[in-house]
Amino acid sequence: MLLGIGSGSTARHFIAGLRGRDVRCLASSRASADQARALGLEVLEELPAELDLAVDGADEIDPSLNLIKGRGGALFREKLVALAARRFVIVADDSKLVDQLGVGVLPVEVLPFLWPDTARRLERFGAWQLRGGPETPYVTDNGNFILDLSISGGVADPAGLGSTLKSVTGVCEHGLFTGVAGAAIVAGPAGVRVLGSLDEPG
Repeated sequence: MLLGIGSGSTARHFIAGLRGRDVRCLASSRASADQARALGLEVLEELPAELDLAVDGADEIDPSLNLIKGRGGALFREKLVALAARRFVIVADDSKLVDQLGVGVLPVEVLPFLWPDTARRLERFGAWQLRGGPETPYVTDNGNFILDLSISGGVADPAGLGSTLKSVTGVCEHGLFTGVAGAAIVAGPAGVRVLGSLDEPG
């Protein structure tokens, strides 16, 4: 099986459960790749074919399965892995469910070169903070910075905002995932439930 593995605390638990499984993995971060290799799993550096499945966590999930991801810093690669899969499934607890995205910050990965200019171009969307601060900025696996945006009033149109953010010069990627997840497996005090469908598309 060709399996995409995500990043972050939930993904770490999922990866740990893969020990002894007959899978080849494409990891969305160096940390996830290192964890998978330590378990004896084969980690791919290139994609030989479409992934059968990708599994990851999420920071926010709305009723339409639109997501905010990237507060762990791996949003760009997470999106590439998700889009390379036939099925993309989220695993999360019910604290991640929101009526509308934008309860917390929206991560935006930006080029380090002239990043303050990029930040000024993003001010029309909301207040921003450079993750880690100017003295010790957080650096992604791609060598970029992250600006955390606070969207006043939340994200009313995730797809529209996502398209607009991608058009801003200096922006490499953003943490809005729209129309990508087929299902979310959500755990809560009442047990586990599935939002969307785990069936294979088509």
